[in-house]
Amino acid sequence: MSQHFLLSPAAKTLSLAKVMRMTDAEARSAFRNVRWSETNGEPVCPECGGLEAYDLKTRNVFKCKACAKQFSLTSGTIFHSRKLAVRDILAAVAVFINGAKGYGALHLSRDLSIDYKTAFVLLHKVREAIKIARSAGALSGEVSVDGAYFGGYVKPANDVKDRKDRRRAVNQSGKRQSVIVAREANGRTITHVVRREADGVAFVAANVKHGSTVHADEASHWDKLAAYFPIKRINHQEAYSKDGACTNAAESFFSRMRRAEIGIHHHIAGEYLDAYAAEMAWREDCRRESNGCQYTMVMAAVAVAPQSHRWCGYWQRRR
Repeated sequence: MSQHFLLSPAAKTLSLAKVMRMTDAEARSAFRNVRWSETNGEPVCPECGGLEAYDLKTRNVFKCKACAKQFSLTSGTIFHSRKLAVRDILAAVAVFINGAKGYGALHLSRDLSIDYKTAFVLLHKVREAIKIARSAGALSGEVSVDGAYFGGYVKPANDVKDRKDRRRAVNQSGKRQSVIVAREANGRTITHVVRREADGVAFVAANVKHGSTVHADEASHWDKLAAYFPIKRINHQEAYSKDGACTNAAESFFSRMRRAEIGIHHHIAGEYLDAYAAEMAWREDCRRESNGCQYTMVMAAVAVAPQSHRWCGYWQRRR
């Protein structure tokens, strides 16, 4: 039996201990080299694009010679107006990467000895940066599609006659939504959140190239996809794969996301569900990359992602 990739030496190229041993100057230098890679770490004014700036070391900020604006290492990025030290941000990204099934804000708040609210916003900013950086464009080839409901769980009673049908709107809290996933064979995974699984037909039609072959289960709402693509159907009551039709790629994504919901986050419903779905899609697509490679990808995404309008001032109710 072959060894699982996560257990192999090739999967472990990132050392959290090495990140935590960095001095503040080393951490700032590392972030500079990532953010301003095109100028070899030399600062670029986010206001006017000027390439010459004074280094005000007493305040750890730069002052542009062209427009006289002062800016910090993270000005104009997803971590605009940060209060955490840069080394703590690097460490937060490292522990986020090492969580194979996700990483909770409570865990991060304990690991870095920071407030839970700080950890919560920080992790969501990382998720937003990942979502922005992901490859755009329609899926092609063999594409599996499916939907699953997350959040808003209604616990059924033990007595059969009193059990509630969670599919009916009257028994839902309003938080329960459906995540629609479309996934290429050996390719990208994209997600979308809708109120009902049937609403995902338009998303699939808009994000899969015409001529691609779509694999779906026997749910009646997927019948409409036949107007756009060649479609293969699989009846899961009979088999997981039959006559070349299967949705195992989509089911694999849902398995990862369900484990994240049950074992890590517990509550991923409502307005945050899209962020968790995008994170799990990225983790699923990069599952064969080493943690060091994943860390480089996320740091590059964080360094170029613009200031977040969704999370800037979130806890101060200014968003």
